[in-house]
Amino acid sequence: MKPKARIELTGIDITQLQVDAIVNAANTSLLGGGGVDGAIHRSAGPELLAECRSLSGCPTGQARITRGYRLPAKFIIHTVGPMWLGGAEGEPELLASCYRTSFELAQKHGVKTIAFPAISCGIYEYPIPDAARIAVREACVVLAAGRDIERILFVCFSAPILSAYQSELKD
Repeated sequence: MKPKARIELTGIDITQLQVDAIVNAANTSLLGGGGVDGAIHRSAGPELLAECRSLSGCPTGQARITRGYRLPAKFIIHTVGPMWLGGAEGEPELLASCYRTSFELAQKHGVKTIAFPAISCGIYEYPIPDAARIAVREACVVLAAGRDIERILFVCFSAPILSAYQSELKD
């Protein structure tokens, strides 16, 4: 099966998805914030905040894993995307690293299905077409390598994000 055939787009609330792991577009403190991060923390409950405190944060481009607590997902993979500063500050490499380190943690914990938000495309203002290209490329690399991940969902919370991901998934 072609890698892109195992990638799906959805507009469903990431906190409601029945997958093994959801990815949180977190900040470096891992202690919650706005957008996707805040929604995940609210839905998972206070136990998530307690576990995140024990992790002592996460640098940009890296990922950490916690239990899902009150979410349908067994795990939450928290990754810190880069803020867009024009592209000359290593942003593409850092964003790619978010996906790579998230996939590494997923594989290490037996995750078969995983859902990602559009990392860095909210208040971090990463250009959506560029972010979608990086996300789909990294997903295809993992799927083509024959890793254990069976299905990758990209949660597209706006029409521009959905359109960018659809463009990247065209054969």
